[in-house]
Amino acid sequence: MSTGDRLGVREDLVDANRILVRHGILDAFGHVSVRDPDDPSRFLISRNLAPGLVTPDDIQVIGLDGTTADDRPSYLERFIHGEIYRARADVQAVVHSHSASMVPFSISRTPLQAVWHMAGFLGEAVPVFEIRDSVGSSSDLLIRSGSLGADLAATLGGAAVALMRGHGFVAVGDSIPQAVARAVYADLNARAQVTAGQLDGYTALTAEEGAAAAESNNGQLTRAWEIWRANARRGESV
Repeated sequence: MSTGDRLGVREDLVDANRILVRHGILDAFGHVSVRDPDDPSRFLISRNLAPGLVTPDDIQVIGLDGTTADDRPSYLERFIHGEIYRARADVQAVVHSHSASMVPFSISRTPLQAVWHMAGFLGEAVPVFEIRDSVGSSSDLLIRSGSLGADLAATLGGAAVALMRGHGFVAVGDSIPQAVARAVYADLNARAQVTAGQLDGYTALTAEEGAAAAESNNGQLTRAWEIWRANARRGESV
């Protein structure tokens, strides 16, 4: 990979941070990463910093075990990213968010389902990671180790999104634009599902409808990514 290409990946990662902040997916916390295109056993992610402040110079290169030669502080939950990349060769980007729209589905008996064609990738029920099954009932709910990251990755399985009980969610994709779009539309789908539930119920997509909608939307991701990135770089709203 050329120096220009490597810089391009870092710039895309910076743009992803800004886009996700502007959509309310990230705030002072949460993070987004991309697998190192030169070495699939590493990933790129910001140093421990509020997402809206990230620049290309803040990007660290981290191994799947969470180690780095960069002596600046790293995110405590970098193990989320490393273990998902380890478990899923198809995943090239990961978003972790504490979205208040998604958390209710992580603590409720109502499953998060695809109710909107833009979130067809959610399928019929989003898996929920229960950290108590791994470390008992006295943790701070953070993914602070490789073993916890591996347990989360196991819950995610082959899905696009997994909820984390009382914590937030992860969204994955085969590119930065896909992971970002999935995080944005999962959040919006959660809001729509809650709103419909306050009316007289809702009709969820079938598994087949979700798969078909996801396939169609994947072909249009560039349109969303380009306008979101342009707005973020101009400092405009979503």
